[in-house]
Amino acid sequence: MIKAAEPMGMNNHRLELLIRDVAELVVGDLGAWRFDVDGIRMYCITDEYHDRMRIITPVANVDELTAEVLSRCMEANFDRALDARYCIHHGTLWGAFIHPLRALDEQQFRSAIAQVQQVARNFGNTYSSGPLIFGAPQI
Repeated sequence: MIKAAEPMGMNNHRLELLIRDVAELVVGDLGAWRFDVDGIRMYCITDEYHDRMRIITPVANVDELTAEVLSRCMEANFDRALDARYCIHHGTLWGAFIHPLRALDEQQFRSAIAQVQQVARNFGNTYSSGPLIFGAPQI
């Protein structure tokens, strides 16, 4: 009988090793972790069956934000937040990185952590996920 090979790419076991390598205070089980990275509380949630993962951090209470601030978040999603994004769920503004799980590699994971940290830290200022700003020509 031929035994099926382990699927290629990222999975929950490999992801947990990466999280434990970069984070402090890791709590949770395979597929749902809470952890801190340089003082920023983050969560990583996966769904292996649907090949999805996300790294998120709470940024602000939506009820305390003006329309102008929310508009700046949406503008940042286009040119300054790069692979991380601002999003809203259940009254909270989140910084989020969403990606197919199996296609994720270690370099992308480390970049995701850094970008989610930066959208949280740069909220209210540059709203960026890092030094690169995507420069599209004026249309």
